[in-house]
Amino acid sequence: MKFYRYLYVGDTIKNPNKIKWKLKHHAGVQVYVVTIAAGNDQLELFHSAYLKQKYFRKHPPIVVGIASDYNEAVQIVMRITQECLNNTGNCNLKEYLKQKVRLQKDFNGSLT
Repeated sequence: MKFYRYLYVGDTIKNPNKIKWKLKHHAGVQVYVVTIAAGNDQLELFHSAYLKQKYFRKHPPIVVGIASDYNEAVQIVMRITQECLNNTGNCNLKEYLKQKVRLQKDFNGSLT
């Protein structure tokens, strides 16, 4: 399981590190995850039980958000979309999330 460096966490999530550990170790946890889509789509959201399938052990998705329920997951997608629109003027969410990490790396590199 891979997690986005700037993980979006829903407001009702109490202990995101514990949830991340459970997701990595395929332990039972009842949350929804927002992931970067493997195909042409931008983002996907689904229940964490879906990640217990064998396919995801060999092809782990990149989790960009964790939410306690479906509505909160939709709110995370809306927040990412709004940030992307405000910062880039378009809604290419995959590229925005990649760019956000690159910009932070460039910023941190220029300080040292």
